[in-house]
Amino acid sequence: MISIIAGFAAGSIHVFAGPDHLAAVSPLAIQHNRSASRLGLQWGLGHTSGVILLGGIALIFREMFSLNAISGYSEKMVGVILIFIGLWGIKKAATKIIHAHTHDHNNIEHTHFHFHSKVHNEETQKSHNHFHAAFGVGIMHGLAGTSHIFGILPALAFNSQTDAALYLLFFGIGTIFSMVLFSSFLGFLSQKIELRGTEIYKKMLIGFSSVSLVIGVYWIFT
Repeated sequence: MISIIAGFAAGSIHVFAGPDHLAAVSPLAIQHNRSASRLGLQWGLGHTSGVILLGGIALIFREMFSLNAISGYSEKMVGVILIFIGLWGIKKAATKIIHAHTHDHNNIEHTHFHFHSKVHNEETQKSHNHFHAAFGVGIMHGLAGTSHIFGILPALAFNSQTDAALYLLFFGIGTIFSMVLFSSFLGFLSQKIELRGTEIYKKMLIGFSSVSLVIGVYWIFT
């Protein structure tokens, strides 16, 4: 039981303790605010896959394998990905346009604002690709940085293989829960800001994208 509670708690905290995690998902969640929870789920599943993969290797080759070899390489890759996500978000903010539709509902006139990219015919395919991107970034995060400290080392401390496996599993469930919660909140906030005008929305997207860009550069050069 302690392995389950400890794993879930560590996984939940781990998401919010890593600004690189939030920076990677934020621009995507803002851009796809109506499916932000799905993006968070995809990242969480990817992260869990990476942690379980690394944890499984560590449990099998406790004395023979260096986790730092994979972790160090993955950190650089995460940095590159964060830079691309940041640049992508800034580009999307620059190409975002708004127009209004007026509808009559029960003899009451309503005006609805819609946001589109200037290149609209490719949006559906790009949206699908971004879900895959969130999953891929999650995997890289699972293999990089402090993931092996919070996710792997405590698992190695358990004498029972079952307890170690349960810790890793619920660490993953905790990360999924927290990222879905965060991305859903960010998507909800983004929708509300959309209603107040495109300029506020653009500034929000540029702000989070810039954070992603800065953290990516930091990860590569430190």
